[in-house]
Amino acid sequence: MPGIRDAIRYPAKRVLLQRTRLAYVHLRNLLTDAKRDRAARVAGYVACWLPEELICLYLEEGEVVNATTSSDGFAFSPIAISDAIGRVPTAAEYGSICFHEADNEQLDLMYASQTREPLPWPRELDVSTLDPIISYLHGTMHDGAVELMVDGMVNFVSVSSGQISRGYFVDPRPGEPVALMRGLLHGGAHATPPVLRLWPTPDPLPAQASPALIQAYRELMGALTARLESAGKAHASEVSEGARRALVQKHPTLDRFSPALERLKDPVTDANTLTKAIGAWVADILWAAAPDDVTPEDLLRELTASRRHVFQSAGLYDALPWKVKW
Repeated sequence: MPGIRDAIRYPAKRVLLQRTRLAYVHLRNLLTDAKRDRAARVAGYVACWLPEELICLYLEEGEVVNATTSSDGFAFSPIAISDAIGRVPTAAEYGSICFHEADNEQLDLMYASQTREPLPWPRELDVSTLDPIISYLHGTMHDGAVELMVDGMVNFVSVSSGQISRGYFVDPRPGEPVALMRGLLHGGAHATPPVLRLWPTPDPLPAQASPALIQAYRELMGALTARLESAGKAHASEVSEGARRALVQKHPTLDRFSPALERLKDPVTDANTLTKAIGAWVADILWAAAPDDVTPEDLLRELTASRRHVFQSAGLYDALPWKVKW
């Protein structure tokens, strides 16, 4: 199974870094350059083949917005961006990495194929040959995509009203998508049987809350507890933890803010969901333990002033029951 994972390849619109041994590439430096270098601020992906897993980092405008991991190349799961980057050693003896530019549609398809369930083919349909598949797509006026994996090469074709309109191929030879698919399926012997999967139109690639925003919220909650204790609320830590536990069922992302965890891994969530959870947590704490000598509005303004624009952009002030004036 590790051999299959190591063979996985995805298409590229432009190769910014061809597959290279990790020993020669520093991932964090590569991602920093992707944010600073105008030519590298593109939509694309970074794939890291490690001894135990394959990690895919998804980028928009050179910024990592999501990540997935797989131990076998078939079953993937979302992973927090910070966790994904942290799993790649800075001086890896083994493993390899690539950085490819890709169209947004391809990134949507890649992420959907890794994290969603495909549509079932009809039981009676022969999916080992292309003609019955094309007939089925025409007959159902399907909108979405077909994924074709051949010997680890993961290719996609877009389907609109039953017609194959364009393709994304690991080996981008000239030709129409149907002809290229036919060549892949019937062009010779394969090390493993080809896999064809059917997909609906994918949702846009979702963006996780950034590690910087998550860290800003962690520091805000620590600062809030410390400020309440300095104002005479000796049990502020207990109040904060009690509020967090009471809210976890409604806001599961708060489970990753538990002080009982030895290593606080970031949650896999979007910025809006995270902000609503933090807003509810802050509100519950202040309702229960607000200082007597300062209003919640003034306290929040004091604690968030240095990162006002970060929290404002994330919508924190809108998630609070108090109006913070500047």
